[in-house]
This record gives sequence, C-alpha cells and structure tokens, in this order.
Amino acid sequence: MELELRHLRTIRAIADAGSLTKAATALGLAQPALSAQLKRIERSLGGELFERGRHGVRATALGALVLDRARVVLPAVHELQAEAARFARSGSPAGAGRRSLRIGGTHGPLLGGLVDRIASADPGVAVVTHTSWSEREIAASTVAGRLDYALIGTCGESAPPEPGRLVWTEVARDPVFVMLAAGHPLAARGEVGLGELAGEAWTDVPGDGCFADCFAAACVRAGFTPVSVYETDIASCVHLVQVGRAVGLCRATFPDTPGLVTRPLAGTPLVWRHMLGRHPSAPAALDAPRVAGHLRAAHRAAVDRSGSYARWLASRPGAVHDTGTVQDGGTVQDGGTARDAERGP
Repeated sequence: MELELRHLRTIRAIADAGSLTKAATALGLAQPALSAQLKRIERSLGGELFERGRHGVRATALGALVLDRARVVLPAVHELQAEAARFARSGSPAGAGRRSLRIGGTHGPLLGGLVDRIASADPGVAVVTHTSWSEREIAASTVAGRLDYALIGTCGESAPPEPGRLVWTEVARDPVFVMLAAGHPLAARGEVGLGELAGEAWTDVPGDGCFADCFAAACVRAGFTPVSVYETDIASCVHLVQVGRAVGLCRATFPDTPGLVTRPLAGTPLVWRHMLGRHPSAPAALDAPRVAGHLRAAHRAAVDRSGSYARWLASRPGAVHDTGTVQDGGTVQDGGTARDAERGP
C-alpha cells in the first residue's frame, strides 16, 4: 500500500483526538474500520504509530516523525489547491507580474539576512528560498535555471562547485571558531589551540564540500585524529556542545548563545568563504551587484551579533573579514582576489 494524503489526515486526526473512538467520530467512521485502516498504514510505514492505553493513544517515536511531516505536507497541499483554484478562476497565478528571485542556500547565517534586506529594499520582489546541506545540489539547480542564485560556503581557497558554468562572487570570509560549553576548562581562554582539543568529540553540520577533509588535515597537522565527529543539524550541534558531549566547529559569525562560548582557533587553521553564484546568462544577473551588496550588509550585521568575533577583529586592527575591492561590476570569478589578512595569528 502506498501512503496517500488521506492516510496522513487520518494519522493527524487520531493524534488530535487523542483516542480512536473520538477520531472515528470526527472522521465519520466506525471505530473497527478506523482501527483496521490504522493497521494498514502502520504496516506500510514499518511500525506502530501510536501506543494504545486505557486513557487513549500516544504517538510513538515513529508516529511523532510522521506527524511532524504531515503537519508540513498537509497545509502545503491545501495552499497548492487554493492557489490552483485562484489560477483557474483568474488565468494567472497569485503574484503574477511581480519580479521574483529564487535563492538556494546551505544552512548558514546569511540567507535569512539576505531575504530580510531584499524584502525591505525591494518590497515588489517575491523571494523564494531553497535550502539544502548539499552545495553541489544548489549549484546544479542554479546551472539548470531552477534557482537564480546559489549562496554557499567553501573552505579556504577551494573552488566552489561548477566553476566553469557559474560565476562566483566572494562576499566575505571568516575564520572558523570552536564552540565550547560555558563550563569547559578552556572556555575562559582568549583563543584555543587545535591540538589542545585532541581528546574531544566534535560536532558539525553535514555537507558535501571539502570542509570535513580540510578539518581532518588540520587535525593531523596539530598532531591528532578526532575521536569522533557527530554530523547533525545546527540545533543538535548546539545542544551537544551545551551539555558537554562535544565541542563544535562554527563560523566566526555564530551569535552569542546561552550555555556556550565561541573562541578563535590559534593560528586560524581553517577559513570559510561565503560565495554567491549565478549563471552568467540568467536574467537575474542584472541584480547581482545589488544582491551581493545586501549579502555584505547581512554579514556585517552577523559580525556585530558575535561578541567573540568582534573582539577578535578589534585585536587585529589590520584584519578584514569581508571582500576588499569588487571587480567587474560586482563579480569576482573563481574565488576572486579578496585580501586575506585575517589568516594570520
């Protein structure tokens, strides 16, 4: 049996009602029929969705996962149906005539800031975003014309994906910092040597770029191999650091967060470059200088929100954290010529 939208509605109705009896009444079904349908759904998904008890039902871990997805999928389908109906009546989709920008980004700090600035400066522009852990997926979608811009990061001087088919602007570059629990023995230090963390477990977000290899190489240069690396989402990384389970890697712009501190790594062994990519012949190319300007403003705001990064920059009067001279109307191809003063200790 293939899972259908009606099955998701049934699962949500059971969870909302808290019992099969109440859910059957709400759905206009007999309870035995609902129970049989639930069993078929559970067989299709590979496990029980609800624990049955005298006081009703409670979602299992699998049930909670399915419910989370259902609460995203069902409203989205409802909105699709409503927009399709509006299109059928009017002959044009909602928002027709408005300019739109389709921006793909990894789960970094700048995408939200970019959307905010475009919305403030150009309220007539509709911004559509797509996020993915895969830099290659985002770049490929931009090459194919499904996205207007790709906002990703690269490690050090590594070339971004699709270098021959996309034009890349380096928007900013930051040192990579380490996240420590507030009570960590090294938390009071102004900076931390990578080798001092040799016995720690690490946590970081996933990706298909070369950052994991660059980190492993930096650890080898520091004389150790990481004990373990947990690749997970940002919220889980923060939690693992806060409870002392791991130390984390983060961009220097990571905002101040209760329960943890961010500290520079001595000698700046890792650097992160924020890159904006576009297809050279895409219509959105005309907006590239303005979009890059919004991104630089978003990056400066992110720096201001990070007390540790602001202090690090203040201690290095000659350091720069964003791109220097922009060439060719806002485009610096293949990594560009931005100054690299912050690489020094």
